[in-house]
Amino acid sequence: MLTLLLSLALAAPPDDDGTVPVTVVVSDLQDAPIPTAVVRHPNEMERHRVNSVDGSFEASVLYMPDGTELRFVPGLRLELEISAPGYMTQVLTYEVRRRRNVVRVALPAIPLDTTEVEEPTIGFGRDNPREAEDSP
Repeated sequence: MLTLLLSLALAAPPDDDGTVPVTVVVSDLQDAPIPTAVVRHPNEMERHRVNSVDGSFEASVLYMPDGTELRFVPGLRLELEISAPGYMTQVLTYEVRRRRNVVRVALPAIPLDTTEVEEPTIGFGRDNPREAEDSP
């Protein structure tokens, strides 16, 4: 009986407004976290950086530019853009559940063309090569 009371006392109280946290974990295709990734709502101006160690971002509310709050309540269809330098941007639509809202996103790398580009030399009138002079 005492353990039941202790476990109820130590349990986190539910949010009064009904919001639930949503966690987005961003990684590459080899499941390595991307420390430079950002998460944002399409209507929001602010970009939220992920944790640089594990690539995660957690929130239960986002603040829109007009001052309103977008609260993550069960049943909400949440749209997020996940991007990182060197990776393709992904747009995610997720329906918030009552619990266990962990979304894993794997970003594919952008294929880069690594061929060398030869820079042309532009000659000016004064940049003529010197002619070999005979030395006495």
